[in-house]
Amino acid sequence: MERITKILTIVLVLVSLLVVLAVTVPVFLFDQFRIGGRSMEPTLHAGDHILVNKLLHGARIYRTYDFTVPEMECFRMPGFRKVRPGDVVVFNNPDAHKGKGISFCINDVYAKRCIGIPGDTVSIVNGFYSNRRVPGTIGNAENQQELSVTPDSVLRKRGVVMRAAQFAGNYGRWTIRAFGPLRIPAKGDVVRPTTENIGLYSKVIRYETGVRPSVKDGKVYIGDRPADEYEFIHDYYFFGGDNVPDSRDSRYFGLVPDEFIVGVAARILFSRSAVTGKFDRGRVWKKIQGA
Repeated sequence: MERITKILTIVLVLVSLLVVLAVTVPVFLFDQFRIGGRSMEPTLHAGDHILVNKLLHGARIYRTYDFTVPEMECFRMPGFRKVRPGDVVVFNNPDAHKGKGISFCINDVYAKRCIGIPGDTVSIVNGFYSNRRVPGTIGNAENQQELSVTPDSVLRKRGVVMRAAQFAGNYGRWTIRAFGPLRIPAKGDVVRPTTENIGLYSKVIRYETGVRPSVKDGKVYIGDRPADEYEFIHDYYFFGGDNVPDSRDSRYFGLVPDEFIVGVAARILFSRSAVTGKFDRGRVWKKIQGA
């Protein structure tokens, strides 16, 4: 009887450990996601199952678990390092609730390459991403070259939207091929809202204040108050797909708050073709390269 009791105790301890690991590993350490589209080709393919490292940037701990609302509150555990330009990052879609500005949905995630971090200034010059702080090309140079040389008429026939949707209202000539310069807000940055620049930051200010900025008599207002200065309270990022002619990314949905970041994509666990259903052995445990 004593032996049976010991065996049952060991089994109970092992089961408890497995339950703890099953809960803590995806929350604090690593998680896995499936790639569903072509926006990160050739780096990631539809059907890739990727391992996401939450330790680098720090895991998110939610203050509320009501994921039915577009707002979210969380704090971030300390990480080993922050996201860097060139990292492939998994994050929640900031445009999950159409027409509500930046909004959160727990099950709607993207994997894109980081083009710029808080405080960076980014541009797109003739189809190529540029970050003033980072030398060279960020992302897939071959696809950016294709975007550079392909005529607008050909791209439109493919269904490509040329206008940079989140920014073109006040900057009508900004497109996915010629864009910026855009300074990415960092927490604590102060901007003087004007009729010229409010189109760049309107969505971000609405996210932080709950109020859409307006222009009256040539002056910017946030609610009923004139906005002589505005101090950002969150950090933001700019993300782009490697398949630049066919990617829905920050060129279209705008800047992404830090709290929407899940983690950095580290490796492809395995890949199963979205078309044929066959496994690709050559992609098993493949490292995901940064720029």
